[in-house]
Amino acid sequence: MHKSPFSVKKGDYQVPWNIAWGIFLISTQALFLEMLLIRWISTEIRIFAYLQNTVLVVCFFGLGLGCFTSRQPVVLRNMLFSLLLLTALFAIPLTMKGLRSISLFLSVLEDFVVWSNAVSKSPWQTILCVAVGLFGTFATMMVVLNIFVPVGRVLGRLLDSHPKPIWAYSVNVAGSLVGTWLFVLLSMLHQPPLIWFVVFGGLLFFFFDRSKRGIFYLNLLLLLGIILFSWLAGREPGSLEVVWSPYQKLVLSKSDGREKDPRNIGLYQITVNNAQYQEIIDLSPENIESHPKRYDPEMRGLSQYDIPLLLHPSPKKILIVGAGSGNDAAAAIRHQIKQITAVEIDPAIIYLGRRYHPERPYRNPRVQVVNDDARSFFANCQEQYDVIIFGMLDSHTTTTMTNARLDHYVYTRESLAKAKSLLAPGGIMTLNFFATRTFIADRMAKALRSVFQIPPLILRIPSTPYGRGGFMFISGDLAAAREMIQQNPRLASLIQKWQQDWPVSLPYTTPIATDDWPYIYLKSPRIPLLYYLLAGLMVVLFLVSAKLWQADGILSRWVTAHWHFFFLGAAFLLLEVQNISKASVALGNTWEVNAVIISGVLVMILFANFVAYRFPGLSLRLVYACLIGTCLGLYLIDLASFAFLPYATKAMVVGGLTTLPMFFSGIVFIHSFAVVAGKDEALGANLIGALVGALLQSVTFITGIKALLLIVVALYLASFFTRPNLSSSVQPYR
Repeated sequence: MHKSPFSVKKGDYQVPWNIAWGIFLISTQALFLEMLLIRWISTEIRIFAYLQNTVLVVCFFGLGLGCFTSRQPVVLRNMLFSLLLLTALFAIPLTMKGLRSISLFLSVLEDFVVWSNAVSKSPWQTILCVAVGLFGTFATMMVVLNIFVPVGRVLGRLLDSHPKPIWAYSVNVAGSLVGTWLFVLLSMLHQPPLIWFVVFGGLLFFFFDRSKRGIFYLNLLLLLGIILFSWLAGREPGSLEVVWSPYQKLVLSKSDGREKDPRNIGLYQITVNNAQYQEIIDLSPENIESHPKRYDPEMRGLSQYDIPLLLHPSPKKILIVGAGSGNDAAAAIRHQIKQITAVEIDPAIIYLGRRYHPERPYRNPRVQVVNDDARSFFANCQEQYDVIIFGMLDSHTTTTMTNARLDHYVYTRESLAKAKSLLAPGGIMTLNFFATRTFIADRMAKALRSVFQIPPLILRIPSTPYGRGGFMFISGDLAAAREMIQQNPRLASLIQKWQQDWPVSLPYTTPIATDDWPYIYLKSPRIPLLYYLLAGLMVVLFLVSAKLWQADGILSRWVTAHWHFFFLGAAFLLLEVQNISKASVALGNTWEVNAVIISGVLVMILFANFVAYRFPGLSLRLVYACLIGTCLGLYLIDLASFAFLPYATKAMVVGGLTTLPMFFSGIVFIHSFAVVAGKDEALGANLIGALVGALLQSVTFITGIKALLLIVVALYLASFFTRPNLSSSVQPYR
């Protein structure tokens, strides 16, 4: 029987069954809660949808601070009070409105594009807006950090007290793997926050101290309050349906029927993460004829959904990427297209289109609906199409770990070149985008000119009941497209009117997006000012929280071993981010790919632990040589070159190559972790290093994603030279 680590017990919690089970459950709960908060906060406060790493960084910081101060009292009600505060702020309409305004205040910094930007009329107004936005951001970060410190303290104590460190750390990783897939499963089933918090409460309940009835009932009451507020926060009064897809929150509402209001396009409105996203529009001849005041006869049959199909003399087979709820597919059906392939990444949007679109495009046998990322579809498609249509494929969120948005890799030069290869002879490709800045439109046009070797034909379509409008870029056989326009007097007249009323003049000077630098919403390669301000907030957060959580001596206790684990954590996080980015290029940017890559990393760590356990005399110098070598190999290999392989084979090759460095990194970590004194502080330093690694991602805005591997190599070399005086081999803790 192992001696309990809580012989001197401080706090209001208990450990279930034994230490190993405690490690497993707290690790499961920590990863689950981390993913929950990243998802929920980035949904409700949209600035975090573009800066998801901010929540990730704060979660790591809270866990690291908790591990570093694990001998301080663990008071679960502190975590519950903070979580209750957060859910209450999301549940009360007035405070929720205030939190959502954080995004609007920070959007005055125009070097970082978000949707619905605020406009500042003076420098002083800009300073005031930014100050208010940063204050709201800091307050949110502080609440999240306070949630994770008690979790880190429990985890730190348990790991430090377990007599078998390799086994304990393996249990920790296994719990993280289960926590990841538990949240992935709920997301796959489109479960709302209420269910998330019920599951979280079930995991946390095992740690409630039932020996003190007063504290037990208080914790239970706080937990029930959290669940109640999460239910209230998930309600959307006036909506027809709220769906939490694996990517975002979708709210479907019925239009109020005002005839001429341009904001009231379509029968139904769909918002994504509380921002207007798309409409379900009925452009059937019967509906247009029954509403003559609403639909201008001049545009009948010439909507933004119809035009691509009028530019080809006889389109028989078309591809729509970013098909949304089905407006483009409905137009193709009206034009009697025989084969229609509609690609949409979000299964919930497909569901809404299939259920609510009045023209029923996704139920038509001529329409093949594909739930996939556009880039992934391009890589695996072997067919050719007469017309390829890029729908309004713009993103309101990033992936879980990276600062790349869902749509970034769709508009790179490499992606557009692959799309071009799918065009049949004489084919037409149209790209629709609601470009809120001139440089975004210029970037699209310049990329298309680079791929097709001729500038695209560009239309600026106004917002009408026929559609939201935006920019339409036309490439491919432009001679045939212009001839088709001239043969259609109504279309030619309408285009001429648009070009006169909304002329488009682009300089073709904006750097185009590439797979290495996919940031279509940044004007030039540089770190946005907002990232510098957030880095400053992190410093303030560190100083304030160190005082609040009695960690003032964290720097004075920092020794060489801490630097070793710090560098390992920073390198590991950057390597994981780089893996996800590279896998997105080769396999697609879907939630399944991200979940599998993250899981593959955790499985590789478990394998590394097994190897370290079985071969305790393994040379650490050799392991470091393999680690550096595989990182440099990834730097030189273009994973997109494997696109020709069958998907299953490609997934194995890409997954194996990207996670191989993780195997060697895992051996290095467990070698040091198994024999170091103070495992709680070692893990804390590792998590704080991961925090810094997440912040270092911003350098990709300047150097490109590929350069991350060079930074990873430098960090691993730093960890090699800061190794503490440890034994040369891992002891077999049997």
